[in-house]
This record gives sequence, C-alpha cells and structure tokens, in this order.
Amino acid sequence: MEVRRIFHELRSRAIENFDEQFKGILDGNAQVPTKGLLNTARFALGAVLVYQLDLLHRYEHERDLRVRLKAFLKAA
Repeated sequence: MEVRRIFHELRSRAIENFDEQFKGILDGNAQVPTKGLLNTARFALGAVLVYQLDLLHRYEHERDLRVRLKAFLKAA
C-alpha cells in the first residue's frame, strides 16, 4: 500500500506540473476564441498538435525546448 501511495503522489506532481506549464504557455486559463463544444475541442487539439510539433522540431535540431516557446506559439 505504501508503494502505491508514493507512485500516486509522483504521478500527481508530474501531471500537475505539465498541466500548469501547458496552460501557462498556451494561456489556457483565458477564454478560447471559439464558440461551441466541438469548435473548442478542435481548438484545444490544434494547440496540442502545434505544441508537440514545435517540441519535436526543437529536439531534432538540438535546441533548448523551453526558450522562446511561448513567443513561437503566439505567432503561430
């Protein structure tokens, strides 16, 4: 039972850190510029796709994964 608690705590921290970082980069705490559930889901999926493609591009070119990421995503 103790091992399960430790793994749950580690998982919670990792997910919360990623979630907050992702929301901070994409201004996820603000309103989205769409109306309707389907359009909002498409907007979120597109944001995740652009984020992942940019990280892949930076990784392949051996660049820092965090430097100027927010500026790039705002320009995209």
